[in-house]
Amino acid sequence: MAASRGSPAAADASRRGGGRSYPLLSRREIEALIAEGRTIFILDRHVIKADAWLPYHPGGDKAIMHMVGRDATDEVNGFHSLEARRMMDKYRIGRIEGRWRNFVPPIQGGKFRPRVSDGEDEQEDEYGVSSLITQRLKEDVAALSSYSSSTRSPSPTFDANKDAALGLRKRRSSGGIARSSSATSLSSGDDDEDGAEVPAPPVNGMAHLDVLTRKEIKLDLSRYPPPDPVTQEAIAEKYRLLHERIKAEGLYDCNYSAYAIEVCRYTLFFVLFLVFLRWKWYIPSGFFLGVFWHQLAFTVHDAGHLGITHDFQTDTVIGILVADFLGGLSVCWWKRNHNVHHIVTNSPEHDPDIEHMPFFAISHRFLGSLRSTYYERVMQYDAAARFFISLQHYLYYVILLFGRFNLYRLSWAHILLGQGPRRGPAAWHRWLEMAGQVFFWTWFGYGVVYRCVDTGAWDRFVFVMVSHMVTTPLHVQITLSHFAMSTADLGVDESFPQKMLRTTMDVDCPQWLDFFHGGLQFQAIHHLFPRIPRHNLRKTQRLVQEFCDEVGIPYALYGFVDGNRQVIGRLADVARQAAILAKCQSVLVSDGGGHHHHH
Repeated sequence: MAASRGSPAAADASRRGGGRSYPLLSRREIEALIAEGRTIFILDRHVIKADAWLPYHPGGDKAIMHMVGRDATDEVNGFHSLEARRMMDKYRIGRIEGRWRNFVPPIQGGKFRPRVSDGEDEQEDEYGVSSLITQRLKEDVAALSSYSSSTRSPSPTFDANKDAALGLRKRRSSGGIARSSSATSLSSGDDDEDGAEVPAPPVNGMAHLDVLTRKEIKLDLSRYPPPDPVTQEAIAEKYRLLHERIKAEGLYDCNYSAYAIEVCRYTLFFVLFLVFLRWKWYIPSGFFLGVFWHQLAFTVHDAGHLGITHDFQTDTVIGILVADFLGGLSVCWWKRNHNVHHIVTNSPEHDPDIEHMPFFAISHRFLGSLRSTYYERVMQYDAAARFFISLQHYLYYVILLFGRFNLYRLSWAHILLGQGPRRGPAAWHRWLEMAGQVFFWTWFGYGVVYRCVDTGAWDRFVFVMVSHMVTTPLHVQITLSHFAMSTADLGVDESFPQKMLRTTMDVDCPQWLDFFHGGLQFQAIHHLFPRIPRHNLRKTQRLVQEFCDEVGIPYALYGFVDGNRQVIGRLADVARQAAILAKCQSVLVSDGGGHHHHH
């Protein structure tokens, strides 16, 4: 086991491996292990084999599966307590040398070559690139030529890999290995590439969507540092230094007096709910119950990220008591869902937080019936989706009024179907959550709605709707930080901090309003450092802004109203693309698949 001195980020301590020496594994050997179905990722220059841990992981198996074949050091350090980090050292099977080049994980469509004994593999290794990219390029060219929506499987890195491969070809032919040229070749050679690529296939709706995807990637490449390994490694190094600085300034230490104030506020709202209930003023009573739930969600969010005591079991129990017993929602469902969201933020195929078909599509890519790796089903772009998405910018707030009912459904599915770990340190949480649900529906469903609101069905209905709809700002706050941000995939080399800052925005609000936003207004900072207690996020903001200036990554900061405007604008944009797509398809149908199409 690793030396237990120092912090999780102190890679040098864990590199020594507590005196144990691990075999050096080549990239090719690691690829072969993954091809055999092993769950392998890199952590602090060590190779971790997580197969045995997969069913026990409190954050769910999907979060780990998105890290297979990748260097997960920043993600792991961001989410885990020191105790959990030490436990991972038991799963080491080897170490690596030199810079690790990420693979595309199998869950995201990565292909891995099994063990073979021929020499041509080694030659590829010096570029640090597997045959995946070239293979993908061939697949994409084939897909472009046949071009029917059924033949092209939705591949998350469809464009990024092709662009990387084009850059790679140019780099090889020129002889030099100037790493940054992959990005520059993209931006400089854009137009002729497009000129050659776009008109080639018989243009139908799917081709139109791919043109949009390429546009989005190009826009991100022009705004953000190039996604080549050298640039991104430098950003990651500075991010780790920032992490150490934040720790040194005590920003990971929870401010318990701030929580004392929170508890007073929660108590006040709950008492007001009971007082108005007793007076049979059902609308104000429901209003204060909704406000109580809205505020509780922020503490659940903190507990789910171990931001209160930093101890896994203690914070989880706090989360379950608050979420299940008082709010009727499953914190373990939320964890499984939320951890994936933090790793593949804003990825249309993988991030459950933006997968709201048939009601919302925040990317044109949803119009191609993508398969969700989280829900393990195809999100059909069907008649219902066509209706809702064409009006989504008008229906946004209306649909969010019902957001809490959807959370009940997801919570019950998680608990009843046993989607969390069945064994291990988190297994018993499922039973505590079941008890919490029984407790909640007894006090709220039977005690309040049935017994106390005793003046008839209409009053009960009004009380339930008011109390649930008052929590709508929470759903706005959650979607606000991501819906307007990029959904493009810039490939496997992009660093964790850049991806988080590219897909997340912060909301600027005066300090006195912090209680209303509950830390969710600092979503970008929270994505960079998920375990920082929310009362310290405002203090961390200055350090993150300095970091962004230093590495040249734009920090997205909008006012609440302006942020909402951005989101509505994005929804309207996708609705417009849906209309163009429908027009393309009707033209194709009417002329038997001709070439009539205008961009």
